[in-house]
Amino acid sequence: MTNSTKTICPYCGVGCGLEVLPPAQPGKAVNRDSEGNPIWQVRGDRSHPSSKGKICIKGGTVSESLVKDRLKYPMMRDSLTDEFRRVSWDEAMEAIVNRMQKVRLTQGPDALCMYGSGQFQTEDYYIAQKLFKGFLGSNNFDANSRLCMSSAVAGYIQSFGSDGPPCCYEDLELTDCAFLIGTNTAECHPIVFNRLRLYHKKNRKVKMVVVDPRRTQTAEAADLHLAIKPGTDIDLFNGIAYLLMRWGRIDSLFIDECTQNFPAYAEVIRHYSPELVARKCGIRIQDLEKAAKYWGESQRVLSLWSMGLNQSSEGTAKVRTLINLHLMTGDIGKPGAGPFSLTGQPNAMGGREAGGLCNILPGYRLVNNPQHRAEVEQFWGVRPGTIQPQRGRTAWEMIQGLETGEVGFLWIAATNPAVSMPDLKRTQAALKRSPFTVYQDAYYPTETATYAHILLPAAQWSEKTGVMTNSERVVNLCPQFRDPPGEARADWEIFAEVGRRLGFEKQFSFPNSAQVYAEFVKITEGRPCDSSGLSYEKLRRYGPLQWPYADTWPCLEGEELDRQNRTNKRLYTDFCFNTPDGRARFGAYHSRGLAEPSDQAYPFVLTTGRLYGHWHTQTRTGRIPKINKKHPEPFIEIHPRDAAKLNIKENSLLEVRSRRGKAYFPAKITKEIAPGTLFVPMHWGALWAENAEANALTHPTACPSSLQPELKTCAVQISIARVNEVRNQRSEVVFETRI
Repeated sequence: MTNSTKTICPYCGVGCGLEVLPPAQPGKAVNRDSEGNPIWQVRGDRSHPSSKGKICIKGGTVSESLVKDRLKYPMMRDSLTDEFRRVSWDEAMEAIVNRMQKVRLTQGPDALCMYGSGQFQTEDYYIAQKLFKGFLGSNNFDANSRLCMSSAVAGYIQSFGSDGPPCCYEDLELTDCAFLIGTNTAECHPIVFNRLRLYHKKNRKVKMVVVDPRRTQTAEAADLHLAIKPGTDIDLFNGIAYLLMRWGRIDSLFIDECTQNFPAYAEVIRHYSPELVARKCGIRIQDLEKAAKYWGESQRVLSLWSMGLNQSSEGTAKVRTLINLHLMTGDIGKPGAGPFSLTGQPNAMGGREAGGLCNILPGYRLVNNPQHRAEVEQFWGVRPGTIQPQRGRTAWEMIQGLETGEVGFLWIAATNPAVSMPDLKRTQAALKRSPFTVYQDAYYPTETATYAHILLPAAQWSEKTGVMTNSERVVNLCPQFRDPPGEARADWEIFAEVGRRLGFEKQFSFPNSAQVYAEFVKITEGRPCDSSGLSYEKLRRYGPLQWPYADTWPCLEGEELDRQNRTNKRLYTDFCFNTPDGRARFGAYHSRGLAEPSDQAYPFVLTTGRLYGHWHTQTRTGRIPKINKKHPEPFIEIHPRDAAKLNIKENSLLEVRSRRGKAYFPAKITKEIAPGTLFVPMHWGALWAENAEANALTHPTACPSSLQPELKTCAVQISIARVNEVRNQRSEVVFETRI
């Protein structure tokens, strides 16, 4: 094979187009990795509407990890103290089904849990929902999107009546003012940022405001950087609203005709004077006024946010208060304007469409809505009342269920909670108590494999065909272009086989992923995320297409004409929202601040985040030499003023303690972070560094609406560590078990 394959990058939610070529090309030497394995060649797809041929280091090196440390065969063990033994798929499936049946009979369906991932393809997500929510009667499917985007989901639903980012990437090049908060876009969504940065450089009148306690690469490009204190986002938003109201920079007609609850919001913002807000946020009044001026004088304001807003105990309130500013000025539903959530994972959007959280159902439906449950039950052909009326367990509640013995069966797939969950030592202790854990992944070892009774080898990107949706609602087909190693299988195939073995032969007999997708799109018909007109055939013919894409739309002549009419579509262009009366809702919130603010005992606020090259817990990127060379070890950023007080030097090894645990990091002294605030990257687990787990420090306090934990911040104390102390504090996760 010498032809190239067009696909998308399997990392962040930007959804960059890739063109992949096999290692052997006529007249060219085969490129090989350090172990002699041929490397597939990856380059940007210039025809892709989202990325236009650009890729970052992660996308450019993704093929280098495809054959390294792969889990190739099912493995089992009776106890966590035993070594794994290779077994057949039949033996593994039999053990899983028998345990599930036993737990259903003895503890009930609520004792069955699955924890999935935004790295699933939509087909994987959909079959998992059908199995758990439709045929097992358990809503206990949650995904690591709970730790990532659930506050954005809740904010959109409460403000607009439905999930779904209303913007598209074209807006990056049409806006008058880009307002970025809680996102280091330059490192975490670099191709999106490159588009915005290039447009900003070419247009002097375009303003960029970046809100972040750190002076990141994103902040360096801004016209205005607001280094607010962590937890004061709502204060800032309400302070900007106060000034817009005082200056008369609001769209009264839009507010009157298209929104509700503005009086309650107006009552809240009158308490946020510039003097108060500047003091609480730790910024100058002049800078607050400048930010409000930029917003108020712009005809088109585009806001972008990510984990900095979402990962908060008031995450939904933060998202809605940002949306309030758009409603206040009518900056929505038009080119270059709107509130734009940047998803963190490649198919977090597709997961939301497929119902991949414990409180939602396929087609942007809600578990607690009787009509929505009835529609899905009828579609799946299950008896009325099968889908439970209450939401299932969140990811953290699964951990709590293991602690209490209420969870008797845990299935983890395509994610690594032994590193990514909050309060990590508590999480690991709970995983150790699990009576039966199935872990399904492409790689071994991982930290979570330490806590598994059964390992299932999963096919990953490049080895299966499926669909993913990026942050701008563009649906991409990701075709298989190489064989999976050993006996690895696609996630949806594994879920479907379990469904058949449980007795639901007809409902889970899909010959291929195209048939799974064909069933899924039917369940979206008439919903806000209507994809009923999409198919593998159409995605192959036209390339990436954006929903809504209804089956009732007339056919258009010409592939290019069809693409132009199916991409860069904004939601709410008619200013009619998905609420019963068609009006958007203002949310009236006072700021509560951090769930765990600093105090005398723990005087610093620690923030966590991503780095440019690494991805999540390094399951893939940790195996790529070029990325490891760029980011060789974890670190902690500290301001020179704080370092001087404690006699900390550059690269001093620091012990960082919270109320839950401790970790060790070499100091990076920099003025790019605000005094009193610290930063550590979240990528390193026990497999990649010793005692440098950021989430050993974080807490699980969650937003009451989105149920998303405040992973972003916690209170800590620091001191200079001695090397011998670190060596004596080895992690409980030990990688002695080998296949």
